[in-house]
Amino acid sequence: MVARNKEQEKEVLEWVFEILGEPVPKGDYEEILKNGIVLCKLANKMVPGSVKKIQERGTNFQLMENVQRFQAFLKKYGVPEEEIFQTADLFERRNIPQVTLCLYALGRLTQKHPEFTGPRLGPKMADKNERTFTEEQLRAHEGELNLQMGFNKGASQSGHGGFGNTRHM
Repeated sequence: MVARNKEQEKEVLEWVFEILGEPVPKGDYEEILKNGIVLCKLANKMVPGSVKKIQERGTNFQLMENVQRFQAFLKKYGVPEEEIFQTADLFERRNIPQVTLCLYALGRLTQKHPEFTGPRLGPKMADKNERTFTEEQLRAHEGELNLQMGFNKGASQSGHGGFGNTRHM
């Protein structure tokens, strides 16, 4: 499992609470996020109405539903499945670095959503950089490959003790 990065966790919390327009509360990273309330509020700030019901209090099972609602939001928003944390990763603290990775993925993805005008989290995504080459440019390098192919002329692997070269006495 990947080690936790306290600096990234701090950056994630600052990003989340900047979007929410609230000060970052005191407490441990995982405790602040654990019940999913903050995450559901974040989803609703990013895409109003995306989480219809947020359990403010209740049993662990009811609070875990908040996390599951947030995960459904992540899928709809476009976060890749492999970057979305499992409920137990957060709720049972099984893999907190995966939670951080997931929130970074969400932050990165906001750049692909022009309707999101909030703060950025993580590096800027690369823009599409298509290149077009003329036939002449494409053909210009064909000769170079042919020269490289003939460089080891005469070299072979014969006699290197493979299965076929063993003699029995």
